Amino acid sequence: MSGTTVGQWARRGYIRASQSAGDPHVYSLEDVLEAVAVGALLRGGARHVDIRRALERLRDRGDWPLSEVSLGLTQDGGRPRIVLREAGGIYALGDRGWQLMGAPPPVRELPLRVRRVSASDPAPTGARTRRPRRSPRARG
Repeated sequence: MSGTTVGQWARRGYIRASQSAGDPHVYSLEDVLEAVAVGALLRGGARHVDIRRALERLRDRGDWPLSEVSLGLTQDGGRPRIVLREAGGIYALGDRGWQLMGAPPPVRELPLRVRRVSASDPAPTGARTRRPRRSPRARG
């Protein structure tokens, strides 16, 4: 996607320049991931109004909601709808918010989901830790 497109999305509120909103805009990696999510939704057939609605409904999910949740698009022959996959099922975005789908149609998952961790979070089970490198002088 072009810088012009990213700038338009920032002006319209789809993404933000979290590092600097002044000129020039400075985007973080998380801002870029949100732009990738917006691009994937648009390429999949989602409407701008639906993306805006999803952002509004996901506001409580963090600063970068599109890349922090599991989103997808329905693929049932009609207009694609944005869906949210959670432990309780698949929810379709409608005029009144997220609605649980009783028999969801096939869903194409967005190829992006980021789990942010802080330095204080424990390492995942089975994670390998790196051994500190020895300096060249310490080798014998």
